[in-house]
This record gives sequence, structure tokens and C-alpha cells, in this order.
Amino acid sequence: MKKSPDKSLYRILDANLNRAKEGLRVCEDLCRYVWDQRAFTRAFKDLRHTLTDIIMDLDTQKALEGRHIQGDVGRATSVSESKRDNINAVFSANIQRVKESLRVLEEVTKLLDAGISSKLKALRYKVYALEQKVIGSC
Repeated sequence: MKKSPDKSLYRILDANLNRAKEGLRVCEDLCRYVWDQRAFTRAFKDLRHTLTDIIMDLDTQKALEGRHIQGDVGRATSVSESKRDNINAVFSANIQRVKESLRVLEEVTKLLDAGISSKLKALRYKVYALEQKVIGSC
């Protein structure tokens, strides 16, 4: 019999889902408003919606209930997160955030649903490919 995942697992899911979607939105907006790149804008938007669709197969209400902002020991902003040198640095920081969050989601969902984990892995590789295209042209 499978052990029921505890609240901390859903805290990890909640934090990384939010982090990934926020990072995708920043990248989408840079492509849209700074670089006027319609195709890249659409690609980031599609990735964000795909991530939402993948995660909807989990109990997202449990993730929301697992949120504990006040008790988050890692909530403080680090010095490196407080400053960006230019718009490319903003993109780089956010695309890295997306990749890291997708990896965490992929690993944690292995405990819940191997199929979802596999979809997240495929999504992560799409992000790698899109990052390469954007950096090569913007």
C-alpha cells in the first residue's frame, strides 16, 4: 500500500509550480514587450498553459492547503536576487528558475504519478530548446 504524501510534499509542489509559472511569465513578457518576438511569446505562453494542464492531474487543492508562507525558512531574498545588470540578466535568471523548478516538480511527482513526472521532464527539455533559440536571436 502506498503511503499518503504528507503536507510538506505538497508545499514543494506549490512553491515550484508558482516559481515555474512566474518565471515563464517573465520570459513571455520580455519576448513580447522588449524584443517584440511573437513566436517566442506564444511559445512561453503555451509552455505555461501546458504546465498548468499537466499539474491539474494532481490534487492542486492539497498544494494550496500545504502553503505556509509565514513559516518558510527560505523566504528571504538573497543579494543575487536583488539586482540584475540588464534585461538579458532578467531573462537568464528567470529561465534558470523555470528549469530548476521543473526539475524539482519532475522529481517530486515521481512519488505521486510517474506519468506526470515524465510529462514534466519532456516540458523541461522544451524549455532548454526554447532558451537556446531565444538567446540565439534576442
